[in-house]
Amino acid sequence: MHCKNNVFGSLYMFALYSCGPTVYDHAHLGHACSYVRFDILQRILSRIFGVNVIHAMVITDIDDKIIQRSLEENVSPTVLARMHEEEFKKDMQALRVLPPAVYMRVTENISLIVTFIERIIGNGHAYVTSQGNVYFDTKSIGNRYGKLVNLGGVVGEPGMQDKNETRDFALWKASKPHEPYWESPWGKGRPGWHIECSTIASSVFGRQLDIHSGGIDLAFPHHENEIAQSEAYHQCEQWGNYFLHSGHLHLKGSAEKMSKSLKNYITIKDFLASYTANEFRLFCLLTKYRSGIEYSDASMNEARSTLSTISAFSHSAQSYMKGYLQCQSVEEGTLWERLSATQASVRHALADDFDTPKALDAVMSLIHHGNCQLQPVTKADGPRSPAVFGAMLSYVREIMDVFGVDLLNRTEVHDSSVILNNLVEELVHFRSEVRKFALSVEDQALHDAQSDTATQRRRPRPDRVPLLKACDVLRNNLAPLGVHIKDRGTNSTWEITRTCGGDTKV
Repeated sequence: MHCKNNVFGSLYMFALYSCGPTVYDHAHLGHACSYVRFDILQRILSRIFGVNVIHAMVITDIDDKIIQRSLEENVSPTVLARMHEEEFKKDMQALRVLPPAVYMRVTENISLIVTFIERIIGNGHAYVTSQGNVYFDTKSIGNRYGKLVNLGGVVGEPGMQDKNETRDFALWKASKPHEPYWESPWGKGRPGWHIECSTIASSVFGRQLDIHSGGIDLAFPHHENEIAQSEAYHQCEQWGNYFLHSGHLHLKGSAEKMSKSLKNYITIKDFLASYTANEFRLFCLLTKYRSGIEYSDASMNEARSTLSTISAFSHSAQSYMKGYLQCQSVEEGTLWERLSATQASVRHALADDFDTPKALDAVMSLIHHGNCQLQPVTKADGPRSPAVFGAMLSYVREIMDVFGVDLLNRTEVHDSSVILNNLVEELVHFRSEVRKFALSVEDQALHDAQSDTATQRRRPRPDRVPLLKACDVLRNNLAPLGVHIKDRGTNSTWEITRTCGGDTKV
């Protein structure tokens, strides 16, 4: 998808529909990857390209898997579905995924689904069997079936033997013993999988959908069948303008996607016990949304390292602006040019099918050039340039916020963490003053006025060496607690890189 002016120029809003969860179990990291990636895309559309995105998501709360799990756990399908629906929403909130404008449950839209099926039958694109099943007639639309996916030798879904063609798929399933059911003109039953999405998307957005998102495994049969039945219902040539599919997440050394059926998954809750939402978002940003993504310690360490570099620059830039960090003269004009070029590069990359790795590379290059200018010196004798670093820092924060990476921790900050940050700031400032005193050589320089060597002039006084050692001990003791102090000449900067005191995460 290329975000050019001819795509967005005349649009007030974009209708976005996404396939939500089938709520029968805990959401895992594969689900999280897809939802976070599309959350990033939605933020880019809104914040970078100024499109008002209206997002609707379906909650599949009746399904074969839900029925089976409810029987195994001896609980009603409704109770089971509501429990996992709420858990899913909490997981998404923890990952800072923006909620859709509306969640739509399948069970609350059965009457709309029945009406939708009736029209498809009336338009000559579906048939009712003697067993009370309703199937979509794929032959009725000719070669238009397969317009999204090249079907080749792909056969249809497995199912009852009462359908005309193997590619025909169920719109309505006749009820079986001990299963939930609803009344319909064709007898007791429940909706098929695909019809729920067509009905609910149409009930919210009408006959035209701008973007439909989901995992690549949904392209066929789910999205292909959605297109067929939606165009049969609306009697239109094109129902959805863009179908965006995210690549699978898989574990290192395995080509299989992470899934519950393969029992190779990590729940979102378990993941967030070891990593932060920011780190997971960096993990997602480092690959294109369409690409498969490998989950491993190495890939998460890369994400954590990237985030640490961004956070370290943020603290260094602030320290320079406050006057805590003394640096050589800054090439201000060069940095202004770098900032302008970065802004253009990022926008261009994101306009090219949301190329977040390329955009992130541009941001990291800007940070690299900024860090090259923030080289500490004992005494700065040139003019200072805080404004350009303020502009760079503001842009880095802004683009990270667009990506949902909260460098300011606004979603996690409360009174105790504000106190913690202020406490660390004062502690590091006090330590810096102690180091500055311990490193001072003025008295010794006067005493050794006859000395010719720079080494002798810079050597701290012996009686102050214990102060330097104490400062090093404090720095080393704070590191395991998540407070990392970097000494830069006679000044120091700090950052909180993980859970510290149970409150703050970067």
